[in-house]
Amino acid sequence: MPFISVVTACFNEEENVREVYAQVRDAVESLPPRDGDPYTYEHIFIDNASSDRTVPILREICAGDARVKVIVNTRNFGHIRSPFHGLMQATGDAVISVVADLQDPPELIREFVRRWEEGFKIVIGIKKESLETKSMFFVRGLYYRLISRLAEIPLVKDFTGFGLYDRVVMDQLRAIDDPYPYFRGLICDLGYERFEVPYVQPRRRRGFTKNNLYTLFDMGMLGIINHSKVPLRLATMAGFIMSFLSLLVAIGYLIAKLIFWDQLPLGTAPMVIGVYLLASVLLFFIGILGEYIGAIHTQVQKRPLVIERERIGFEAGRDGTAPPSPDS
Repeated sequence: MPFISVVTACFNEEENVREVYAQVRDAVESLPPRDGDPYTYEHIFIDNASSDRTVPILREICAGDARVKVIVNTRNFGHIRSPFHGLMQATGDAVISVVADLQDPPELIREFVRRWEEGFKIVIGIKKESLETKSMFFVRGLYYRLISRLAEIPLVKDFTGFGLYDRVVMDQLRAIDDPYPYFRGLICDLGYERFEVPYVQPRRRRGFTKNNLYTLFDMGMLGIINHSKVPLRLATMAGFIMSFLSLLVAIGYLIAKLIFWDQLPLGTAPMVIGVYLLASVLLFFIGILGEYIGAIHTQVQKRPLVIERERIGFEAGRDGTAPPSPDS
């Protein structure tokens, strides 16, 4: 029977996990049979050490539905490593990523599966509109335009990771073995033909977003650093240009001083302006260089994506039933 894995990363989502479970269940159970066989599925929740009642609620869901499985991390491993680790644990013929805040509409699972059955290895949701604050949507749009110009590969605008990925794609991601992956970029880097499904992102109805300025900056810089060398080359070009301009200014100032020796005082303003300008440019590009060195440092450390504290429900088989005994 065709088997699908749905993966949901969560952190302090006690108000949403029951609803996302129910909507995913309804969406998968409404799928038409494939070649006469009904779809079976597993729903994997990976919890980033929530401090609220998220894990107890997930235990209750597991007790009532053997198709639900839970991974609980020892600590909060962040918004990049934990979701990716959850995807790596999926065993389905296709894997679907759905966030816990219900801003990825689970009802699109039906459309994803239909396009997958047509032969697409990757089917992704594209956020054409959003009911979030207009300012944030505008800022995200600017970022997508920037990274599209900088990246060495074509990246998808308004793609958040919400989509369906064939087992072949997941095997390629496992082989890459990136300890701090930019998932959206990796999907584009693999080069498989994909189908894009537009949708309107709803506003979060319950709870609060776990993203903040740092996490957004981290994600944004990761996308640029992992898929573009343009900032480094800009630093080199800026160095040449600044050196050339400084030389011209120095020569011009020397000539003016020789011609107007008594009328033109040496002054400190040009020196101060030049020093501050040079220092600001240097600090900016040292920061860029530091981002690349930090990315290399993360790769060299090769630490695991997460450390698991507990697994719940994984003793069940693919179809949610108990595995056969060794004597059977």
